[in-house]
Amino acid sequence: MSGHSKWATTKHKKAAIDAKRGKLFAKLIKNIEVAARTGGGDPAGNPTLYDAIQKAKKSSVPNDNIDRAVKRGSGAEAGGADWETITYEGYAPGGVAILIECLTDNRNRAAAEVRTALSRNGGSLADPGSVSYLFTRKGVVVVPKADGVTEDSLLEVVLDAGAEEVNDLGEAFEIVSEAADFVEVRKAIQEAGIDYESAEASFKPSVEVPLDADGARKMIRVVEALEDSDDVQDVYANGDIPDDVVAQLDED
Repeated sequence: MSGHSKWATTKHKKAAIDAKRGKLFAKLIKNIEVAARTGGGDPAGNPTLYDAIQKAKKSSVPNDNIDRAVKRGSGAEAGGADWETITYEGYAPGGVAILIECLTDNRNRAAAEVRTALSRNGGSLADPGSVSYLFTRKGVVVVPKADGVTEDSLLEVVLDAGAEEVNDLGEAFEIVSEAADFVEVRKAIQEAGIDYESAEASFKPSVEVPLDADGARKMIRVVEALEDSDDVQDVYANGDIPDDVVAQLDED
């Protein structure tokens, strides 16, 4: 198993909290709309849409909401918004690099909300290109630890499909591949009869900044402020939170 940022563990736990906030539903629906608009409304012929729908279902988004999003995105039903993808770059306190992916129908609003979330929490916007080179687009499939699934059994299933590494997130395994290979990795997992939690293209940091408890809290505060914006879809940070600091944060 390769070493990895413990931030992945913390972020994985945060996802459950985000789901309770209700913000997650709207963001998952947006992903479905955009996927349907880009590649058509048939999940069988549109892997991006298939994965967006599966992620929404696993987060308990009602089927009616999913179906309407597919229809809006594919043009079968009116009301689809003209979503635009914008990526912003910034810093959290302590020099932590942050990549912010937005999906918005109002570029000015998105920029203002990102700038405000950063500045109010000790961060700052960065010039385009000053942060993005620290991140690489990867495919990420998350598999819960259940039914006897082990790291070794997963490796046997996913290596031939293009997986590069399997990381232990505590309650789940994270399978990392080239972005172009994650659909094949996901299919291999399905064909092996293993349940998975999510499968998507993501950004992984190539260089990480080690954080103490104070630095970790500051980074998480910035990330949560950004994720509170309806226009922000995903936030990626290169802060590395060691195990002992994760345990300390869990006690807070």
